[in-house]
Amino acid sequence: MYNFHTHTKFSDGKNTVEELILYAIEKGFRGIGFSDHGYTAYDLRYCMKDEDGYIAEVKRLKEKYKKEIAVHLGVEEDSRSRVVREKFEYIIGSCHYIQVGDVLCPVDSNYDYFQKALALCNGDELTFAELYYEHFCAYIQSRKPDIIGHFDLLTKFDEQEQTIFFNNEKYWEIAEKYTLEALKANCIFEVNTGLMARGYRTLPCPHTRLLAFIAKHNGKITLSSDTHQMITLGYAFADMQSVLRDIGFDGAYILKNGDWTKEPF
Repeated sequence: MYNFHTHTKFSDGKNTVEELILYAIEKGFRGIGFSDHGYTAYDLRYCMKDEDGYIAEVKRLKEKYKKEIAVHLGVEEDSRSRVVREKFEYIIGSCHYIQVGDVLCPVDSNYDYFQKALALCNGDELTFAELYYEHFCAYIQSRKPDIIGHFDLLTKFDEQEQTIFFNNEKYWEIAEKYTLEALKANCIFEVNTGLMARGYRTLPCPHTRLLAFIAKHNGKITLSSDTHQMITLGYAFADMQSVLRDIGFDGAYILKNGDWTKEPF
């Protein structure tokens, strides 16, 4: 019962830091990590505008509730806008955009934006996938974030709208090729149930097929609900632990005394 991907009103979440901590305590969580979006000058809709205030508030409440729950100060960094890493206990490295030439477009804001992003690649989903993963994996290998955020986010709408990735074996060849590249950085992949909680997916990010590939190559995972409102904290964790055991994982990584440690399911 740990969650390290949690958003608050400091970025695009609906609850305050303290509301989320109290809810986590009520639900029996042993630890909660906050990971509001780092500042992105190229898209101000989702990111933090008051990083100092965020850091101060999480630290204040970490001390206030230290006897009841472990509180951790993290940040979700977009691959094109790096934070000062030393300010945080951990970083989640995520890729939310695709870039062609000078044009930058989000892949997950909504389906219209996804279509615009795909159009930048002349409607070719394989070119889209190559560009997305190539950039993301270059970032992962150079930055080595503690956690890799929703690795296959570009497939967000594949169960909602036209399926262009999951039914295409050439896509899976690309995805597995770049998963292998990401594995070389020895970072922790999050198993993100946030898209499930919001009704976009019946499966986590990464897809279970990629999770099986990660397990086969002895990759590390942590379970995450990518919470934007407190009622989704820990969404489907019990079911997902069962799925992960069946895939071949025997535990997930948590932050404990400053180190990432595997804890059995």
